[in-house]
Amino acid sequence: MRESDKVQSSPTGKIKLRESYQEAELTIAKLATKAKVGEDTLKRLLGTKPCPNGVERWQVTNIAKALGIEPTDIVDSKDWNAENLLPPEFESLLAEKIKTFCGRRFVFKAFQDFITENPHGYFTIIGDAGMGKSSIVAKYVSEHKSPCYFNILVEGRNRPELFLKSIRQQLIDRYQLQNSADADLPTLLAKVAGKLTAGQPLVIAVDALDEVEQEAGENLLHLPTTLPDNVYLLLTRRPYHLGKKRLSVSPGVPIKELDLRDDQYVIFNQDDIKEYILFVINTDSDYKDGLRKWIQERGIIDASFVEQLAKKSENNFMYLRYVLPAIAKGDYNDLSLNQLPDGLQEYYQNHWVRMGMEAKPGQLMEIVLYILLEIGTPIPSEMIAGIAKEDECDVEAVLDEWVEYLKKQKVDGDTCYTIYHASFFDFLKGKREMDSKRKLFKEVNQRITEYLEKRMA
Repeated sequence: MRESDKVQSSPTGKIKLRESYQEAELTIAKLATKAKVGEDTLKRLLGTKPCPNGVERWQVTNIAKALGIEPTDIVDSKDWNAENLLPPEFESLLAEKIKTFCGRRFVFKAFQDFITENPHGYFTIIGDAGMGKSSIVAKYVSEHKSPCYFNILVEGRNRPELFLKSIRQQLIDRYQLQNSADADLPTLLAKVAGKLTAGQPLVIAVDALDEVEQEAGENLLHLPTTLPDNVYLLLTRRPYHLGKKRLSVSPGVPIKELDLRDDQYVIFNQDDIKEYILFVINTDSDYKDGLRKWIQERGIIDASFVEQLAKKSENNFMYLRYVLPAIAKGDYNDLSLNQLPDGLQEYYQNHWVRMGMEAKPGQLMEIVLYILLEIGTPIPSEMIAGIAKEDECDVEAVLDEWVEYLKKQKVDGDTCYTIYHASFFDFLKGKREMDSKRKLFKEVNQRITEYLEKRMA
């Protein structure tokens, strides 16, 4: 955990802190000076000043050291060591999402206001693919160590039973719940609510409701229609038809939706996009030198580069995640700033063409990507090669060519691949619908069927 991560004092910690500084014959002002923290920090830990977001870990460490006690005398040990409570299946995702996180303060403020103003409720962040919804959740979870679940369509991690299994275990571990191995979500929430103290809400973060695979009928993921006090769910989803919303709650349960596409957030989105671009060109050790070279060779001033690229991004962080590294690597050395693609879908199509996919239809690159699309779950290169009826080394060379669009992970000891993001998944599905591609998709599906039948024989 980082020293800047936020923690809160426990009920017993407030008492211990007060007893310790009084026994040391210190005032709040003297302890603040000795520990090199602000007096307000001490008041937040003592509970005499509101502390909705907690204080930074280094401050607790300094105070404990000044008093000759342990940080866990002030902060509950499960919160102090909360990093161990995050589900291991999402550790790499969380780290990747927050690595270059910038901005979105208006979203966090709106959510905190919602918690402050309501005893419980559902808060949903809505936005198009690539607008940073998953990163917002990852940042919140990373800072607050909240229970979480990320629905991931391309990994098959998007079923209600998987969600409940993960959240159940997280809550059992976090709150030492007894006799809960088979409990449903309402029962779990009721048990946790009985353990919560004032000013310490339970927030469960759930990403990508639109990627959930579930039969029609009940709420997505069987989310409860009522919530105990001090329990909040932070949700994200892409826009979809009202009939597919599938979040019904009982009268009086507060619901708020923050749509990142709304006009009132345009300026905030643009500012965050610009902040991200500046961060990469000035701070990112992997890409800043290449970007600087590209910008300087064209005689572009930083402000103009940031302004024009922000406009081209259409407020889409996924666009920048692809385009900025591509510029740095020299992929666009033959283009001017004005010639860069406009928006994420044009970027995908532009890259598709630059990789020769239109000039040489049916090549191994295209077949490999379509296999990944049709399989839809992580598979090793050996299996891809078997389906494509090609040498595994050639398949691995293709996977390396498209590495930024794929997620590589270990599954049962094998290195497996899936499509990285839903937006690229959708782009490939669009190719599947084209008349010129249907024959190739049919051939790919036939090869998949033959391969699986052969393995089962």
